[in-house]
Amino acid sequence: MMTENGSVPGVVERHAGIITVRGGGRHRAWNGIEYKTGMWAENVGSGALSMNVAMIPPGGVARAHIHVDFEVMLYILQGHVRHEFGPRLEKALDNEAGDFIFIEPGVPHEVFNLSDTEPVVAVVARSDAQEWENIVDFERPAPE
Repeated sequence: MMTENGSVPGVVERHAGIITVRGGGRHRAWNGIEYKTGMWAENVGSGALSMNVAMIPPGGVARAHIHVDFEVMLYILQGHVRHEFGPRLEKALDNEAGDFIFIEPGVPHEVFNLSDTEPVVAVVARSDAQEWENIVDFERPAPE
């Protein structure tokens, strides 16, 4: 529902070329990750970008998946995370608060919160304004 000034109450405000998303409360959950309301094509009309804040709960896992034809940049605000990645998810990289991460398009990866008591919280930016349509599940290959 739009107000007279073109904003959605409590969510999106439009001001002559500058758009603000206020509050950023929990918007959705997907694949073991909870997301705050962010910015993407549907709510701000972006043509090439999306951005939000993601949280993986203590001990949580974002199951293996692939970002098809778009790049992802993350900034870890809180917690410790492990990415297992590669064609067989055979490689591992640990990151912590303060780290920036870049994930190239098409890289299979699975994400683990390394703490049983603390969530992982990260700012996530994507070069895809649709953000959800171009992510596909990836089945972890059986051990050789």
